Amino acid sequence: MIDKYLISSDFTVKKTIEYMEENLIKAVIIVDDEKKVLGLFSNGDMRSYFLKGGELNASVTSAMNVNPVLYKSRDDVEDDRKKRIKVIYPVVDDDNHIIDVIDYNNPDSSGIINDSLRDVPLVIMAGGKGTRLYPYTKILPKPLIPIGDLTITERIIDSFRKFGVNDVKMIVNYKGGMIKSYMSELDKDYNLCFIDEDKFLGTAGGLKLLKDKVDSAFFVSNCDILIDADFECVYRTHKNNGNLITFVCSMKNFEIPYGVIETNEDGSIVNMKEKPSFSYLINTGLYLIEPEVLDFIEDNEFIHLPDLAKRCSDKGYKIGVFPISEKSWMDMGQFSEMENMKNNLGI
Repeated sequence: MIDKYLISSDFTVKKTIEYMEENLIKAVIIVDDEKKVLGLFSNGDMRSYFLKGGELNASVTSAMNVNPVLYKSRDDVEDDRKKRIKVIYPVVDDDNHIIDVIDYNNPDSSGIINDSLRDVPLVIMAGGKGTRLYPYTKILPKPLIPIGDLTITERIIDSFRKFGVNDVKMIVNYKGGMIKSYMSELDKDYNLCFIDEDKFLGTAGGLKLLKDKVDSAFFVSNCDILIDADFECVYRTHKNNGNLITFVCSMKNFEIPYGVIETNEDGSIVNMKEKPSFSYLINTGLYLIEPEVLDFIEDNEFIHLPDLAKRCSDKGYKIGVFPISEKSWMDMGQFSEMENMKNNLGI
């Protein structure tokens, strides 16, 4: 059982993240050949590493926590758990050889993780025409595109329901009547309301219509993405960092399939790299936003969310990032991406 939590130091960061996702765990312990603990790598360590500009192909040893909290017995774990919650609890002998790993982070049989976000609204931006998915979206609005036996919107809502989100608002425009009709007929265990956007106002302009309708931080999601992330952790990080807006971003690795030459001003070669790779944080289309942001949007103003964030940043407000792994973000904005989403979901 404990072996799935153990990896060797020759794992790269990318391979480690993929391993964690495949095994549905939130942390791993890096050990030597004798199972002596070298460090621990968790989702939190991943976020810190990405924010510092770390590369996916680097050794996990460059990203791990080299001083994790270790325990001598299950009793020690139970005592410490009363004071603080940790992702996993490594139990070791006197020489720091791993003998047990205790993990309390398993959802119940219904898939519900907790209800920590029951008072946090989810706003789905469902007003766009989805022109990249023509001809599908000439018939169906993008929020009602089926992904298996559920629409993309239902899947988005289900991912947040796992954390107790109970208040869902949809800003609708294109084929809004069809969206309302379908969603209203569903058997729901959450509150759903619709907000009409008379004309499409970009990915942020329609948020002005939420004025006086929200009084707490709220999630904003595009209607063509699925994010597999710890939304409770997103919320806590957002609050702890004092962000006005938090962008949920995916780490993407790009490899140039050629040898790259670097030169100086006189044309002399100063460096050569064979198939170099670069890592970037990519905007997924999911955000956590404080209600004060609405004051920075004019009535009927067309504006996209990155431009709104820049406006807030220019006025001295803090705009933050919550990094997730590449596989935690699925986008169906184009046909190829939609097929990838279905494949990843096993549909």
